[in-house]
Amino acid sequence: MNATQEKLKVQLEQALVAAFGADFAGVDPILVSASNPKFGDYQANVALSLSKKLGKQPRAIAGAIVEKLDVSEICEPPEIAGPGFINLKLKTVYLEAQLNEIQADPRLGVPAAKTPKREIVDFSSPNIAKEMHVGHLRSTIIGDSIARILEFLGHDVLRLNHVGDWGTQFGMLIAYLREVYPEALTTANALDIGDLVTFYRKAKLRFDADATFQETARQEVVRLQAGAEDTLHAWKLLCEQSRREFQIIYDLLDIKLIERGESFYNPLLSGVVEDLEKSGLLVENQGAKCVFLEGFTNREGEPLPLIVQKSDGGYNYATTDLASLRYRIQQDQAKRIIYVTDAGQANHFTQFFQVARKAGWIPDDVELVHVPFGLVLGEDGKRIKTRFGDSVRLRDLLDEAVSRAHADLKSRLEEEERQETEEFINEVARVVGISAVKYADLSQNRTSNYIFSYDKMLDFKGNTAPYMLYAYARIQGISRKGEINFEELGNNAVLLQHETELALAKYLLQLDEVISSVEQDLMPNRLCEYLYELSKKFNQFYDRHQGVQVLEAQEPQRTSRLILCDLTARTLKLGLSLLGIQVLERM
Repeated sequence: MNATQEKLKVQLEQALVAAFGADFAGVDPILVSASNPKFGDYQANVALSLSKKLGKQPRAIAGAIVEKLDVSEICEPPEIAGPGFINLKLKTVYLEAQLNEIQADPRLGVPAAKTPKREIVDFSSPNIAKEMHVGHLRSTIIGDSIARILEFLGHDVLRLNHVGDWGTQFGMLIAYLREVYPEALTTANALDIGDLVTFYRKAKLRFDADATFQETARQEVVRLQAGAEDTLHAWKLLCEQSRREFQIIYDLLDIKLIERGESFYNPLLSGVVEDLEKSGLLVENQGAKCVFLEGFTNREGEPLPLIVQKSDGGYNYATTDLASLRYRIQQDQAKRIIYVTDAGQANHFTQFFQVARKAGWIPDDVELVHVPFGLVLGEDGKRIKTRFGDSVRLRDLLDEAVSRAHADLKSRLEEEERQETEEFINEVARVVGISAVKYADLSQNRTSNYIFSYDKMLDFKGNTAPYMLYAYARIQGISRKGEINFEELGNNAVLLQHETELALAKYLLQLDEVISSVEQDLMPNRLCEYLYELSKKFNQFYDRHQGVQVLEAQEPQRTSRLILCDLTARTLKLGLSLLGIQVLERM
């Protein structure tokens, strides 16, 4: 809730008590943004909800509230509409004062969290010895944006990359490489990542078809877990090679992460099983140690267990996730732990969260959140695949976006007969291409699947990164043309005289409300929608006044309009940075 809405809510609550007595203290006035701007900016709907309790018509209740309501410093006189809606319209002078206040604030009126918390965002999480593919796109981008927003609000955020760097697949790969390419297990960079992936696939085929090789692979896992020097050295080489490849992607996307893979928690797994046994939750079932869950059944309708130790004594993902959860609570002291994974893992998180709660490992002040997301689909509505049926490499996906942005920019420069350096062209193409991919993902409701389309995401019209970047660059163009240094506008006053100025002003003042909502529901698309609407409001303002009219207007309108331009640019820059998107001064 933004500061204005909070003030109005307090005044409405006081009016309720003044009109109907102390029993109505704390009653929610149901204050929301007006559905139609012509009725005002906010409407309170509480009168309709109190009709039965008070035995009066909603309009009469609304009238009694308005009679006691003092919002004269903020709003025009309240109006009652329809069956009993209380409509509130912000005063122009109030809006001007609010804009003048945030003009000097580098945070643009967005307050830091009153009670900062230690928060963990678990995201990206690729597997060692495999290349990052399109399936890693959403977790990486959504997780980074959530982390950025929480950091901006002042929370102590630990960004964790829970990579798959342990288990049977390493025994399988090491056993195979000992036969066909032993140099890769002793020498750094003996293979590139593409070759490593090819060997991994061949090892998997061999593992599935050859019982003798299966046993050899399992013995390599035993050696790895026991810390055998040669196997451990081979494992470290494979991890480091994959890590370097991952970093190329993270650098391209400007992603910061702390790697803490499955191997980190390996020493803690036996303790998880021991503590579950002590708590009486473990049940042996067909040789495996399990915890039976509430609300989960198999096809026969029988209770479904979560296996924490397999019949051969090995552990699985659930055991590692339980160990990591305990570590994050006990050692990291996290108060909110956020897992950003695809929606297909929803049951897994529900299950191991339930086990942890049953075991009493989750304190009352710790919140566990699974942030699910849908699939990235091709334009045929199916999962994106290469023509060979493989998942598309994430590097290829990003390179293609940059390449298309480069070709589009070259074409536009030719049409405009504009000369730019190759360095300028490459930088703009990089920013536009990467931003387009990020924004196309973040602008979707994360719980839904979405169609990946280069044409749509690189379009300069509609809810896209190029549209947003162009709005920002357009403002910087006004600055260059008029040789204006926005930072030197000082504490000049904003004067709102035209309807497009008022509409822009009101939208600029909603930033804090939007960021607060994303902090709570972890839906970055809300911020995208806000920035898109803000850009449209600015373009309406710009089209009404044009850059020339802004610069050639008489004072004090000229400075006032320049301040509106600057506030819009700063809001776009801040909002886009929270999405992990870099702005451009020129395009």
